[in-house]
Parts: sequence; C-alpha cells; structure tokens
Amino acid sequence: MTQYRIRRDDGVSDAITKRLYASYNEAHQELERYYADLCCSDDREYYRIEEDTSARGTQSTV
Repeated sequence: MTQYRIRRDDGVSDAITKRLYASYNEAHQELERYYADLCCSDDREYYRIEEDTSARGTQSTV
C-alpha cells in the first residue's frame, strides 16, 4: 500500500510533515486546511506531497 508524506521545501520538520497519509488526496486535504487559514500576505511555509519510500523493500519474514 502506497503512503504519502508532506515535506516542507526548507527541509524543516513540523506537525504536518511528521504524519503519514494513506492517500494523496488525504495529504492534499491537509494542505488545503493549512493554506485556507492563511491570508495571501501571511508568511507561510511551502509544502509538497511525496510518495513515502521509507518502507519500500522491507518485508518481514516468519
């Protein structure tokens, strides 16, 4: 199952970037909520959605 992460363009970690999202749409909705609270003149961070590759190639064997 593919999961997604939100990454800040400046590389800093925060509450949004620490979560894994079950789908691209879930991550996108999180960013929509974040940006909806800001005015265009506010200082804001910029984010991007990426497929999480940290668990790829790791399978447990029994």
